[in-house]
Amino acid sequence: MFGQQHVSIPVVDTSSGKVTQIQGDLYGGSRRALLLAHGGRFNKDSWRKQAPILARAGFLVLAINFRGDTFNADGSPNALGSDDDNAIDVQAAVVYLHGIGATSVSAIGASLGGDAVGDAETRSPSGLFDRMIFLGSEGGDAPEKLRGHKLFIVARDDASGSGLRLSGISKHYEEAPQPKQLIVLRGSAHAQFLFETEEGPQLIREILKFLQAK
Repeated sequence: MFGQQHVSIPVVDTSSGKVTQIQGDLYGGSRRALLLAHGGRFNKDSWRKQAPILARAGFLVLAINFRGDTFNADGSPNALGSDDDNAIDVQAAVVYLHGIGATSVSAIGASLGGDAVGDAETRSPSGLFDRMIFLGSEGGDAPEKLRGHKLFIVARDDASGSGLRLSGISKHYEEAPQPKQLIVLRGSAHAQFLFETEEGPQLIREILKFLQAK
């Protein structure tokens, strides 16, 4: 029931009108769906440890690749797609989930994936997600337009070349409307790298607590 199933998701290219496809991994079986959008140094395979846990918690889990995903010379993944394309890919994944029977969709977006989730949400006239988790992410360009329940999670010392990410994430958190929550974990790991640290078990607990709340 919780095994991995590979799926192809149709996406309309807005510039050409042509239909392309993105790839996804589907876990579990439920009418409550959960979309997993990876960070820039990952791909859909990066959720293989977390996705079965989330499926056992009662979700139909879909981990997607973005159309711009590629590999570096050393074989490591890299996401090179545009912000617009990434948001459209998220929207297409939500359409796919509803098409296979989902009655509600939540999302976890890590870093770049969190921006894609947030942008897809704010560009939809009626909103896409019941709950959104932004993991090491500011949640897109228009936090004031985010709907649904929102959880921002970041490590206190997570830094980019321009400084601590907590500053920008806190700003977007303040601009986002209620209901919302901000959790600051210990350490400096960025986004999905948090799962591999001593904060990983707490991160999973906080995610499940948020997703399963009434």
